[in-house]
Amino acid sequence: MSQNSDLILERMMSLHPKIMDLTLDRMWRLLAALGNPERHLPPVIHIAGTNGKGSTQAMVRAGLEAAEKSVHAYTSPHLARFHERIVLAGQVISEPYLTEILAECEQANGDVTITYFEITTCAAILAFSRIAADYTLLEVGLGGRLDATNVIETPRLCVITPVSIDHTGYLGETIEEIAGEKAGILKRGVPCIVGPQSDAALAVIEAEAVKVGARLLVHGQDWHVWEENGRLVFQDESGLLDLPLPALIGAHQVQNAGAAIAALRVLGMDDAACEAAVLDAVWPARMQHLKAGPLVEAAGQAELWLDGGHNPAAGLAIAEALERLSDRPLFMICGMLNTKDIGGYLAPLTPLVDRIYTVSIKGEAATLSAKETAAAAKAAGMDAVIAKDVLWAVQQIESSNPNARILICGSLYLAGQVLQENS
Repeated sequence: MSQNSDLILERMMSLHPKIMDLTLDRMWRLLAALGNPERHLPPVIHIAGTNGKGSTQAMVRAGLEAAEKSVHAYTSPHLARFHERIVLAGQVISEPYLTEILAECEQANGDVTITYFEITTCAAILAFSRIAADYTLLEVGLGGRLDATNVIETPRLCVITPVSIDHTGYLGETIEEIAGEKAGILKRGVPCIVGPQSDAALAVIEAEAVKVGARLLVHGQDWHVWEENGRLVFQDESGLLDLPLPALIGAHQVQNAGAAIAALRVLGMDDAACEAAVLDAVWPARMQHLKAGPLVEAAGQAELWLDGGHNPAAGLAIAEALERLSDRPLFMICGMLNTKDIGGYLAPLTPLVDRIYTVSIKGEAATLSAKETAAAAKAAGMDAVIAKDVLWAVQQIESSNPNARILICGSLYLAGQVLQENS
């Protein structure tokens, strides 16, 4: 049975013919109609980047909450339910309040053209403006400069996580063009934590910072983070921290933790908050070890992992994490969208995988078919099998390799469906 919020969200999907249409004009119009709630938010931490935005935000949130700060958080896309996108003072928004806020935005907008992401972002901002909190974490949806979240005149802090090639149809074909879009969140007088970047991306970010008058704190210059003897070591002008490795798995999470710690130190948080950021962050579908549910039961003694990364940089990060878990034969179950660089994603994983099972993503118009994904996997040098669905693939792997490690991967949309089906 549909909830009231589901019905409103379905109507919102019909308000604009394009899935993405980057401009801020519609945001300004609706926010004005709502009384400009963007001017009445708790201090905003605005996070852009290609990879690691969600993990970095989760770590910042964990650190702030350990310091007894209340935190609003906005992320996208959701995995299982839309409600996940809006966290109010530490709690996922309730169905009644989500329905109320969406209805108010729908009424204020009328039948005027607006994208789904824009009107739902307005709903989040409206909710944040009405509930007391110490901080607001805003994750960019796409790009930065013209993203619907880029309506905050003076954030408390900005963060730009690593920039790589993705969404080229909207953000540009080169790393310089994409970095320019991400750097569009920079604001005069607002400090910005900059995660590890290529020289080309960093040059663009630094040039934009000079242009707008933003102060950068750059990885490798103003702060450093590395793994040493099974520990995370962070250093900046305030001194050195020796911390446990992140609870989120992978060397890339050390880099994300560094950005989160740098952000927390700018915000004046203590060492205990930084340690909590590393240890307490929870971020589903990022090398998540599934430990209960119907799919786990079907896997028997095999391990089941889930990751929603979907571009070449994510493929590299996942491969690095899997190389550390090399004690079992590895099988992949993969479904991807046709907007992604599947060859670039699969290339670093190819040497590690015994066999890949390919699936279509149910209900997604932009899905690659299982046949197309299998063809791409074979072109990358993988042994590929077309699967009718994830459960069938898990059962096939378990029957022939009961000690397998199974990674379900390739898309956040697929990850969301898996979490729903495995709940």
